[in-house]
Amino acid sequence: MKKTTFMKTTYVSIVFLMLFLGGCSLSLENERDEKEYLLQEKKEALHKLQQEIEALEAELYPQGKKEEALLVTQLEVQPKKFEHFVEFQGTVQSDELISVSTETGGRMTELKVREGQAVHKGQLVAVFDLSELEKQLAELETSLELARDLYERQQRLWDQQIGSEVQLLQAKNRVERLEKSKEALEARLAKARVYAPLSGQVERVLVHPGEVAAPGMPVVQLLNARKVKVVAEVPENYLSIARKGKKVEIDFPVIGEKRSARIDAVGQLINPSNRTFSVECYLDNPKGLLKPNLLGTIRLSDVQVEDALVIPIDLVQTEVGGKEFVYVIEEAGEELVAKKVYIETGLRQGSEVEVKTGLKAGDRLVRDGAYKVVDGQPLRLHSK
Repeated sequence: MKKTTFMKTTYVSIVFLMLFLGGCSLSLENERDEKEYLLQEKKEALHKLQQEIEALEAELYPQGKKEEALLVTQLEVQPKKFEHFVEFQGTVQSDELISVSTETGGRMTELKVREGQAVHKGQLVAVFDLSELEKQLAELETSLELARDLYERQQRLWDQQIGSEVQLLQAKNRVERLEKSKEALEARLAKARVYAPLSGQVERVLVHPGEVAAPGMPVVQLLNARKVKVVAEVPENYLSIARKGKKVEIDFPVIGEKRSARIDAVGQLINPSNRTFSVECYLDNPKGLLKPNLLGTIRLSDVQVEDALVIPIDLVQTEVGGKEFVYVIEEAGEELVAKKVYIETGLRQGSEVEVKTGLKAGDRLVRDGAYKVVDGQPLRLHSK
């Protein structure tokens, strides 16, 4: 009995649910039909309004509506000298970056300079302890004094025809040998004091007081940066233009410095690995702004054209097919219109490009507004 009642209740619930869902679906369909009907009415009203507008325009402008002129500025094409540059990366170098070495070696007792200090040629840089050599020199002077005394006595005996000539020559030879040894020791002792071989700035200190240096070991590095050079590697296909004496422009973007110079040296060897040769440009550097290994760009003129037609590169537009064109301002009766003119461009330099064909001197180009106009569009020039 209970089971039968439950099944009836479930059946009734399902029926009511189906009726409810069916009603919702019908409601949604009715709402969509109403919106589609409203859309159709709006379209018909818009079509009728457009017909009325066209009729009014035909009545007001029997010869057709005049297109509104676009406000633009113009640029007159005039021939001028065009110069094209090639650029090469270079670095600042100094021929006078040297290591000051000790010839004798030994323990450093005094360092007379510091890093960054300016020194002049012949200035004392460092002193080394050569006390052992000083002792050897003292002993040698004693031996030399005795040898001279013996030589003088032998000479007096020889003058009295006493003794042999061999004994005299041996005494003389000993004196001369000891004198030469003394000169050599004195020369070595003189080298215990290290002097600057040129004027410049102490770039690095390599040995400090108390440290022992071997003979020939660098003590300090001196740099004379008052005269520097910019060295660049240039591809071999520029051999004909990168000649000694050729004017160049050198830009140092890091320090905001630009210099004019000439090529002072051209390498005689082509590097087989990258097919380049070196060029050097010397520069005065009185303020020391140009540091060794600073990067610079050498600009070398490779093409010069007199009376070239040159225009701003941003005025040149390109079609999908690759053709380049500009808009020229022409007179059509009393009106000004834009004319699409195809051109052939040449070399580009900075923001300018050379035009080989398509334009002539005196042509007026659409400048401001060039990307808004179309072929045949009426134009109106800005007063500026």
